[in-house]
Amino acid sequence: MAAREDVLAAYGIPVIPDPADAASRKRRAILDAALAEFLAEGYAAASMDAITARSGVSKATIYKHFGSKERLFLAVVGGVLPKTYADLEPADSALAAAPDLRAALVRLTTDWARILLRPDIMSLRRLVIGEIDRFPQLGRLWCRVSHDTNNGPLVEAVTELDARGVLDVPDPELAVRQLVAATVGVPQLVRTFSPEAEIDDAELERTIGSGVDLFLARYGTARDAREKRNR
Repeated sequence: MAAREDVLAAYGIPVIPDPADAASRKRRAILDAALAEFLAEGYAAASMDAITARSGVSKATIYKHFGSKERLFLAVVGGVLPKTYADLEPADSALAAAPDLRAALVRLTTDWARILLRPDIMSLRRLVIGEIDRFPQLGRLWCRVSHDTNNGPLVEAVTELDARGVLDVPDPELAVRQLVAATVGVPQLVRTFSPEAEIDDAELERTIGSGVDLFLARYGTARDAREKRNR
């Protein structure tokens, strides 16, 4: 809990404790109601009166706990972002030891895509994008959470694969960004700006498989390329 609080505090985002007593339960009701209102209306159009009605807590109590609509928004979105990828298994040394690297990468990025395409996460993504100019700290926090949970462990795995000669990756950070863009990033971009777009299993499989193949075509087993580069 302390580590999460340190991350949020670093971005100037209010840290709200988990509910443990009556006051905390009221805060939880306010946060849940505010999230629903902000997701439905965005920051500017969201109404404190509507949040009051949704939460069943008085407006005076809301202002007592959060001080302002701005602080409430930061607390709500900042509190949800660190939990965004909670259901995703991070890429670690298990990926580096996979007997079939292509299959492991396809499975990893497909699982990742299915989580990111969930309606609740896509709605949160659009909300943060829409308010990025007003609240840039939320964008920075999203990048931090994404890296710590997803890209960072994948960079470690790719670095290990490079050291073992399974991949030839001069720049693991860049290679991982390219892999994510060519796999997860494609359906995510479509769904971000076209919420009604249908991405069925066949389309997702085709996109992910093609992206992984592109990655492996560039960085796949290339001992000869490594030797040439080192001459």
